[in-house]
Amino acid sequence: MLKGKQKCYLRGLANTMPSFFQVGKDGLSQTVYDTVRKALIANELIKLNVLKTCEIEVDEVAKELAKATRSDVVQIIGRTIVLYKPAKEPKIVLPK
Repeated sequence: MLKGKQKCYLRGLANTMPSFFQVGKDGLSQTVYDTVRKALIANELIKLNVLKTCEIEVDEVAKELAKATRSDVVQIIGRTIVLYKPAKEPKIVLPK
């Protein structure tokens, strides 16, 4: 579980990041789960967009992806979700 200061730090890092992936009309397919899981392993912090064509609510998409990938939801702004999962050897050093 992330603390407020850590989420703030991660939001700052994510601010300049491009969106990694988009969730569209197909919703949360196995491909989406696999792609997000691989991206979190490679990058620790990812940003993704939920398109208007997606029938699932943005907060539900965030909860499901976080649960399936064992990651933390850093923030949800509009239709953009930021997820964080520390690597075994973290690249991102979080403040305490």
